Amino acid sequence: MTLGDKLRSLRSVEGSLRGLGRAMTQFELAQAMKREVGRGLSQAYLSQIESGARPHLTHTTRELLARFFRVYPGFLVDDPEGYTATLQSELRAEDAKIDSLLYAGAEQFSADPELSDALLTVAQEPDSRGALLLLAEILRAPGLADRLSEVLRPGVSESEQPDTSRRGHPPPEAPN
Repeated sequence: MTLGDKLRSLRSVEGSLRGLGRAMTQFELAQAMKREVGRGLSQAYLSQIESGARPHLTHTTRELLARFFRVYPGFLVDDPEGYTATLQSELRAEDAKIDSLLYAGAEQFSADPELSDALLTVAQEPDSRGALLLLAEILRAPGLADRLSEVLRPGVSESEQPDTSRRGHPPPEAPN
């Protein structure tokens, strides 16, 4: 995948995340970058990157795009010749979408620092998809979340612990 393809894909994901139902335009991207990151790129420059007229980015441009899209700067290069997209790279693209959602959630819940930090922690996990799937399994196992919470957060009082009764699972049965 070329750098231009990646940028088009990121615009598409970002448009979806922002509820546009379509890819962000290059102009919308340029404006959003100025508003949200404090610096932007021109629509013409973005067009040159996507068309391949500018096949290489400066370090500053790469960092700016990476910060806006919340991807690793190393992602913003052409894939090596002979590289083929496989299921693994599809999962990486899926992971990037998950990370974008997690970062957006962290910003949306910034008034709750503990929740915001938890979302950022998962987003920064190399396999955030796997971390979320593991969390789901922990929550499905009766009583496991409560036991882990007691071990990992011993200073948190019961009133501060999350209410696990709404998870759709009965409380663990007492041994006979």
